[in-house]
Amino acid sequence: MFENLTERLTKTLKAVTGQAKLTEDNIKDTLREVRMALLEADVALPVVKEFVNGVKERAVGQEVSRSLTPGQVFVKIVQEELVKVMGEANEALNLAAKPPAVVLMAGLQGAGKTTSVAKLARSLKERDKKKVLVVSADVYRPAAIRQLETLAAEVGVDFFPSSADQDPVDIANGAIAHARIQHHDVVLVDTAGRLHIDSDMMDEIKRLHGAIKPVETLFVVDAMTGQDAANTARAFGEALPLTGVILTKADGDARGGAALSVRHITGKPIKFIGVGEKVDALEPFHPDRVASRILGMGDVLSLIEEAERKIDKEKAEKFAKKIKKGKGFDLEDFREQIQQMKNMGGMMGLLDKLPGMGQMAQVADAAKAEKGIHQMEAIINSMTPGERHNPDIISGSRKRRIALGSGTQIQDVNRLLKQHKQMSKMMKKMSSKGGMSKMMRGMKGMLPPGMGGGGGFPPM
Repeated sequence: MFENLTERLTKTLKAVTGQAKLTEDNIKDTLREVRMALLEADVALPVVKEFVNGVKERAVGQEVSRSLTPGQVFVKIVQEELVKVMGEANEALNLAAKPPAVVLMAGLQGAGKTTSVAKLARSLKERDKKKVLVVSADVYRPAAIRQLETLAAEVGVDFFPSSADQDPVDIANGAIAHARIQHHDVVLVDTAGRLHIDSDMMDEIKRLHGAIKPVETLFVVDAMTGQDAANTARAFGEALPLTGVILTKADGDARGGAALSVRHITGKPIKFIGVGEKVDALEPFHPDRVASRILGMGDVLSLIEEAERKIDKEKAEKFAKKIKKGKGFDLEDFREQIQQMKNMGGMMGLLDKLPGMGQMAQVADAAKAEKGIHQMEAIINSMTPGERHNPDIISGSRKRRIALGSGTQIQDVNRLLKQHKQMSKMMKKMSSKGGMSKMMRGMKGMLPPGMGGGGGFPPM
């Protein structure tokens, strides 16, 4: 997400120089580069103009404190202006209504509306401990109704059945009545989308909105459509009293123009951002954290929150106790660490959120790195339990069998065993006195090929 914009802005901001203060002359070229970077990211022109003017107004004549260089001051101003454009702070759903709180989802066909309903239902159930009912009022696509039913079962929330011969208003009212009886906290209503904005569609959704009076009306928009996303959001905003936006497919959008344009053009906050196809790939949208990621500063808070949700605490505690006692780090442990990392979005998902790793994530061959992770797992899966617990017994003939079973080469098996041995030594250092500093000195050779020379970390 935002790879192109991050690359351009970080290069540009590194070039800022000056003496005691920032002047119009010494930031002129940098501002021009910032403007070009935003336009290339498909940010709407009015947003670019206001952003650049805001940065210029604040930067010119800005005194530089002793602890900061002019460049650092400028970066700070750019970050704060990015936050301002995207909405200052995360705005949560306002569900403070007599249950059930009704949430209406609107958007064009193909924007990821139905999937977003399931993702939001899962988030409300797991993060907010709400009892959720989902219903589809899309009477034009029976497949959408079936899709929502399947997804509801997958995320473990209740589904209210509907069919193509019913009226959307009757469907929604029926679901709300059912939710009252069954004491649901929230009802999520999926609506029909079209391939383009048309008057019939708008009339129908206006009628539905008027009948059910939702506490939240969320517009679901595909981030990959760039400026079009902001323009479509504006059209929906003129027809419906929107309360917020869900930006989908942000993981596939290297430019980031939609995230920087939607809030400014609609005046409505981006409340959630979709960062993948899985049902857990929906995050609250925090403008300050996103601004940090755009500038290559990482997003440690989101990483910590994600870790708390996705890491198996029982397994992690068991592993920590094992290491503390100085017991060996075997290939079964290695496999578990790989699986935990995959749950956290894989290698690139982690690097994207680590400070200073943004550029590394761009330089690295992401596809090769992820392939390396999957290859490691396949190799370990092809071993017997005895081989996983005692890698020293893996002879030449065993390596051939493992390579054949995992669809890899013997050198791939050798590389994995070497990496495991290095990690095992690191774990021993961790369990000894002064282990953490020793471990940091020895952190090499852990990453798969593509993430640094020789299958290890870049030189430290």
